[in-house]
Amino acid sequence: MPALATGAGHEPGLYELLAALPSQLQPHVSRPEDNTFLQDMFGERSLHSLVKIHERLQHFEESKPVPVQDNAATLAHEVCEELEEKSANEEIKELLNLLTKLHIESLLKVHDTVAMKNYDPELPPLPEDIDDDEDSVKIIRLVKNKEPLGATIMRDDHTGAILVARIMRGGAADRSGLIHVGDELKEVNGIPVDDKKPEEIIRILAQSKGAITFKVVPAVKDEPPTKEPKVFLKALFDYDPKDDNAIPCKEAGLAFKKGSILQIMSQDDATWWQAKLEGDANPRAGLIPSKQFQERRFALRRPVATLPFQRTSSRRSYDVAVEFAGFRRSFRLSRRDKKKTNKSMYECKKSEVYDTADVPTYEEVAPYRRQSGAKHRLVVLVGPTGVGLNELKRKLLISDPQHFSVTVPHTSRAKRNQESDGVEYHFISKSLFETDIQNNKFVEYGEYKGNYYGTSLDSIRSVLSKNKVCLLDVQPHMIKHLRTAEFKPYVVFVKPPTIEKLRETRKSGRVISGKDDKASAKPFTEEDFQEMVNSAQSLELQHGHLFEKVIVNDDLSAAFGELRSALKKVEMETHWVPVSWTHS
Repeated sequence: MPALATGAGHEPGLYELLAALPSQLQPHVSRPEDNTFLQDMFGERSLHSLVKIHERLQHFEESKPVPVQDNAATLAHEVCEELEEKSANEEIKELLNLLTKLHIESLLKVHDTVAMKNYDPELPPLPEDIDDDEDSVKIIRLVKNKEPLGATIMRDDHTGAILVARIMRGGAADRSGLIHVGDELKEVNGIPVDDKKPEEIIRILAQSKGAITFKVVPAVKDEPPTKEPKVFLKALFDYDPKDDNAIPCKEAGLAFKKGSILQIMSQDDATWWQAKLEGDANPRAGLIPSKQFQERRFALRRPVATLPFQRTSSRRSYDVAVEFAGFRRSFRLSRRDKKKTNKSMYECKKSEVYDTADVPTYEEVAPYRRQSGAKHRLVVLVGPTGVGLNELKRKLLISDPQHFSVTVPHTSRAKRNQESDGVEYHFISKSLFETDIQNNKFVEYGEYKGNYYGTSLDSIRSVLSKNKVCLLDVQPHMIKHLRTAEFKPYVVFVKPPTIEKLRETRKSGRVISGKDDKASAKPFTEEDFQEMVNSAQSLELQHGHLFEKVIVNDDLSAAFGELRSALKKVEMETHWVPVSWTHS
């Protein structure tokens, strides 16, 4: 398109360009209706007016204007007073009427505010009755909005003084930088607080509106705190400050659920930490019980004895190491067999991790995403007998045998004719098996009819080294020993539905009551259903803090779909894992 002609040394403005545009475009428009549209659009008077205003404002801005005066409202008031004394002709009446209109007065006041750059809220004057001798007293004034102050107070047991107990990170008091821990509170809005209880002072603050004036004696200043590194914790229990009678201020508490990720803002107080929910836009931190404090409370609350899952009573022992449609589960003895013989790594090697994790409070975590080419996370399935772990594993294997695999158990029994070493079992001598036990090479092991059976750590490593996802199910108390940077286990708890749903979905299901006697398979009984539900409740109560995913298997296809989707996310997305797993 040819350039617009302009006078020598004259740069066309936007208005001139807009007015000339239709004629410049006309040679390039073929249809008459298009030309009419352009003429109507660019000839619109309102568009021309907007462009003129734009040009005026742009010119005004380039001149960097400064206000002629900043008291236009006062001047207008004085003019009105003088005009009222003059002869009342029509022009004076019209001017008086104009200057006294509310919207004109408001406009002039806004002009003066902008001219003086007076954007801060207007505060009442400082109190005049300040004792000159109190040179250490500080007067603080904060403008209150709907946000809490973000500080807690307490009475000193020895002096009786009202002190600032803590400042909530990110709260109003913290952002102001005027109030500090240890400051002694003397007055609130002119009301002495020496004789008042902390609860009464809280009520005064809650009822105050607008600006709040504090008279405080500053605490002795310590060295400025060093910047704390970001710490994230995964909550392993539910917490609601409304139900906690020990918290110093329920309103300052932070509620969270098991599995919540908490960013720790301060651990200055040994009993009450300050934290935010990760990703929460609210800048103010809330109080949560510290790890040590919560562990003590949990320890005091725990019953004297808790029956472990394996001691659930039963008149029938079920084989859970049987072959199903050509598929072998991870090694597991029957309940009756393992009462005396089933062993685990915990019995071979005591672990501090095991002991401390028995009281679940918090676990320090960090974001983790599997890098391309890195080994897959170990997938551990947990659930009561009969819930369908075997079927879910079988469906995963069938769905993608190149991606999913299971471990091959070890045994000291002799190889049968139809068996191959490394397929059904790894066949090793009894003496070698016992040596491997002493060297803590087994996740689980047990003895049945004079022969050892077990799942080794090396069998897990073998699957993972082939860039496959290893599917494993073990006794739940063994999860703690597999939770290492090497395996990074993703623990899925498969729980049964209600007993009513079990009756409906397990009508044709059968259980095997002998280790190698598939002919002894019998239908599920009401006792089996009740035991399954009870066992699931016990598992969740004792080990629920270790579960990253819970799936209710009331429909096998739906449960499989949910499991497959969860495992895909584990491989592709970022998850929070124990911080020690990311430092290896």
